[in-house]
Amino acid sequence: MRFELSMRGSTKFSRLMLSSFGTSGFTSSLGFSRTRPCCTMAEDRKLGGFLDFMEKLRNYEKSGVPKGAGTDSDDGFDLGRMRRLLQRLGNPHSNFKAVHIAGTKGKGSTSAFLANILRKEGYSVGCYTSPHLLTICERISVGRNGGPVSVDVLNTLFSNVKVIIDESIDQENGALTHFEVFTALAFCLFSQKKVDIAIVEAGLGGARDATNVLCSNGLAASVITTIGEEHMAALGGSLESIAIAKSGIIKHGCPVVIGGPFVPHIEHIIRDKASTMSSPVISACDPGIQHVVNCLGREDEKPFQICDLLIDVQKDVKLFIHLPSLKLGMLGDHQLQNAVTATCTALCLRNQGWKISDLAVRAGLESTQLPGRSQFLTTKEAEALQLSKTSVLIDGAHTEASARGLADIIRMVHPYGPLVLVVAMASDKDHAAFATQLLSGRQPDVVLLTEVNIAGGRSRMTPATDLKASWTSAAVKLGIDYHDMGIINSENPVEVHTAHAQQAVSSDGKQLVLLASQTPSVEALMKLASQLLEHRAGPQSGLIVVTGSLHIVSSILAALSGKLA
Repeated sequence: MRFELSMRGSTKFSRLMLSSFGTSGFTSSLGFSRTRPCCTMAEDRKLGGFLDFMEKLRNYEKSGVPKGAGTDSDDGFDLGRMRRLLQRLGNPHSNFKAVHIAGTKGKGSTSAFLANILRKEGYSVGCYTSPHLLTICERISVGRNGGPVSVDVLNTLFSNVKVIIDESIDQENGALTHFEVFTALAFCLFSQKKVDIAIVEAGLGGARDATNVLCSNGLAASVITTIGEEHMAALGGSLESIAIAKSGIIKHGCPVVIGGPFVPHIEHIIRDKASTMSSPVISACDPGIQHVVNCLGREDEKPFQICDLLIDVQKDVKLFIHLPSLKLGMLGDHQLQNAVTATCTALCLRNQGWKISDLAVRAGLESTQLPGRSQFLTTKEAEALQLSKTSVLIDGAHTEASARGLADIIRMVHPYGPLVLVVAMASDKDHAAFATQLLSGRQPDVVLLTEVNIAGGRSRMTPATDLKASWTSAAVKLGIDYHDMGIINSENPVEVHTAHAQQAVSSDGKQLVLLASQTPSVEALMKLASQLLEHRAGPQSGLIVVTGSLHIVSSILAALSGKLA
């Protein structure tokens, strides 16, 4: 394997290695094999009483976050409420060490990489993330195997503390939220199971997030992955205010790992906060860190990228590791950057006395896979959705930056051949910027815009017609010729549009086809996408990409769960 390093995370792809797979064969047979969660949707029904209880609490994932709620101001969430709840529960969060992770993008992947590194070393790890795809159990894992918490454990935990939670809700005049209660339950479980360390992902921002009750004496490190323009109104309205909010997780004397890359003045905000807290800063974009993706491969329907990684930091906090020919199942340069951030954090822990071997770091990184993040369906899964001879990629990208990362992945794995995007998004996302990034990459042949419930509700759902308007504007801005196929709804069902869409797709092969769908069946839309791919004839196989929200990804996985159960 050729060893090629580049500075500050620039990535070069070996076209020779990619072409050795054969473009058509590589893209048509890609798959993503994963372990089914131990808490399935059928088992989720056993949580009926617990879920009914949680459903009555205020859920900002479903309704949207109020303006300024994530800022450290009078408009911000009341952390005192969370502290009082935990005090009534015996302050469980004071019984374990933790790594606290915030950031606009990359929190979930970085958390998974780091948790797996620690598990490979033999530690009992608690991991708390959000949101979930199929079941709320996914948000909590505990122990050495990394699987979602079981229904029985979650039910027992809830039963044991329900009286205290009920009293707390009364004493707080009903103000406790869904996220606050579930965060407290996670901390109770980590304490009860006596985990060696917990990886805790912030929900929104940092300063006023319910997870930001972790104190400096229990914090091993803080991590800020990226700073981007998401939840702008809730976090103060500017990139600077977002950086200030996320810097709120930095605690006195505790090291902070920053992912990045950041624009200089944003990194300056984070470093200033760290300086005031006497916290050393480790940057995953330090000049002493070099990483490169060499080539792509596949094994047992699992795509992977072969990378070289060298970390040689000789500043205040000295870090060193060399991992040649690292085999990552998480694709893209952004995931390699997340792996670097997690590795820097692991090395930071090693400097504090935690036993973490280079072998554990490699094994942890290489074993990490996350459903719904650059996930290719297996042949069996695609066939269950009646999508034969078609590759399907599902990815929960929903920001401008994540769309850019997804566009890079599409270019990597499917540089040629028909391409259909199926997109649904929440109302508080930047639809135009998302569309612009994906249209600036490998131009799709067809974009199907649809609707999906967000966190089980419709209040944050974006109408398909609004999405189509955003994509139309982006196409015009980029000078892309397009054909508007109208709207699929009860008056114009999918069958009416199929023939017209097939004709438009096969007419000249150059025009972008846009079609909106207000029907609730994502499966029907996937079948339409497959049919349209067949009509964009050519020597290369086609690719369907489902994206825009983890909630549309969840709908695909839910359909698969029912068919493959």
